[in-house]
Amino acid sequence: MDPKEEKEFEDEPLFDWYEYKADPGQEPMRLDKFLMQRMERMTRSKVQRGIDAGYVTVNEKEAKSNQKIKPHDLIKVRWRRARPKGEVIAQDIPLDIRYEDEEVLMVYKPAGMVVHPGVGNYTGTLVNALAWHFKDLPQGNGSYPGLVHRIDKFTTGVLVVAKTEEAIQHLSKQFFDHTIKRKYRALVWGDVEAEEGTITGHIGRDPKNRKRFCVYEDEEYGKHAVTHYKVLKRFGYVTLVECQLETGRTHQIRVHMKHIGHPLFNDELYNGNRIVKGTIFSKYRQFVENCFKILPHQALHAFSLGFEHPKTGEEIYLEAPLPDYFQQALDKWEKYTEGRFKIYD
Repeated sequence: MDPKEEKEFEDEPLFDWYEYKADPGQEPMRLDKFLMQRMERMTRSKVQRGIDAGYVTVNEKEAKSNQKIKPHDLIKVRWRRARPKGEVIAQDIPLDIRYEDEEVLMVYKPAGMVVHPGVGNYTGTLVNALAWHFKDLPQGNGSYPGLVHRIDKFTTGVLVVAKTEEAIQHLSKQFFDHTIKRKYRALVWGDVEAEEGTITGHIGRDPKNRKRFCVYEDEEYGKHAVTHYKVLKRFGYVTLVECQLETGRTHQIRVHMKHIGHPLFNDELYNGNRIVKGTIFSKYRQFVENCFKILPHQALHAFSLGFEHPKTGEEIYLEAPLPDYFQQALDKWEKYTEGRFKIYD
């Protein structure tokens, strides 16, 4: 990725996936040694800690450091990404905490706030705020304090933050195992035909625009991604849908909905910031432009998040209502739908 490019991520866990297939002539070798030879800048202690934390499987089963690798074994690894070098600046930025205990907290992120520092956004982020309010959040394997996932700059909604090392390991594994329950509200262009459905497609970077992503049939060009959706309300030319993520890929909902012909309302990056469906009447154009002003970014909201508590094993579930301006835009569409045949040029 070009370091000058804006880095936005849609609910993407902060770790990478690696997959290795042992050669047919593989001599028996300890798993930790096998991985040390294949993963860059890894010490045996780091590899062993990752294996102990459940980050490594052999033939789809959790493994041990001293396990011997044999020919044709399939080794899968997830590893927390190291953050860029540089100290995080603690800033006294208010946090909207919706749930907190000794292990985790759930925080609401408003539109416009970047989750963590990066090129062009070294301050003013959620991480800068967390560093001020919580002095000893776990770093994981060098990643940002407490973070296990992230959402786009202009996507609103709730995120979970780990307060202990045990919590960060446990939550990361839940993301890896796809057991985290994540639901979004999205306003999309068009009248979505099916009441519910599943979108499956490999997501990879768009070769024509490096800031965008697109769907590929061939797994060689993208990562496997699955989004489940159902219609919540129809407004004629736009539809409110609920999207449930099975995987977490960059811009996943935005890309998948665009792929099936329903880009998110006012999503500039994926051509949703223009009239995609509707009439040619000038009053309709003015109506849409007014809606764009009320909802000035992609209409996507992380509505709910559920997970197993890392200490108690209880199910923690939290819903975050739509922002007022998002609801105002929906109200305008509802009124328009009720009286749209009365709107003429």
